[in-house]
Amino acid sequence: MSAYRTLLAAAAAVVALSFPLAAEDLPEGIQIQDPYARAMGGMGKSGAVFFVIQNNTGTDDRLIDARTDVAKKVELHTHKDNGQGIMQMLHVPEGFAIASGESHALARGGDHVMLMGLTRDLAPGEVFPLTLVFERAGEIIVEVPLDNARKPPAMGAGMGNMGGTMGNGMGSAMPGQKTGG
Repeated sequence: MSAYRTLLAAAAAVVALSFPLAAEDLPEGIQIQDPYARAMGGMGKSGAVFFVIQNNTGTDDRLIDARTDVAKKVELHTHKDNGQGIMQMLHVPEGFAIASGESHALARGGDHVMLMGLTRDLAPGEVFPLTLVFERAGEIIVEVPLDNARKPPAMGAGMGNMGGTMGNGMGSAMPGQKTGG
């Protein structure tokens, strides 16, 4: 019987010790993962910022705005098929909802932060601050590296036919295609 109690106590200790590790894996709050930017055409041109938002809070939240001094104008954007097979970039003034315990990817060919009218040339590897504004979490400042060489993830089944012109000022190429810039 004492061996049984020892085994039970050991099992309880393992379970109790695993909780702090689980909490470490998913820290509380809004987490911004893997941010990076792409810029096209140098000063006065445009760029975009991509990252994953992880909502490890007890409430739903929403990314409602973004700001940086490297662009004259910053907007939350998405891509949408116009019904004729052409993808168009659209401003999303209501922002992006992130349910509690869920994540939301801002990725090439989808939702992203658009940088319009770059105020200066950005060098490869250069890091700049981006302030993300959340409805509940408030402002979070993220350090974003410029990485024009990063390849987009492989297009998944949910991407649909995205071979049309984007009309976004960043060239007409789709993820994985090259542009003239």
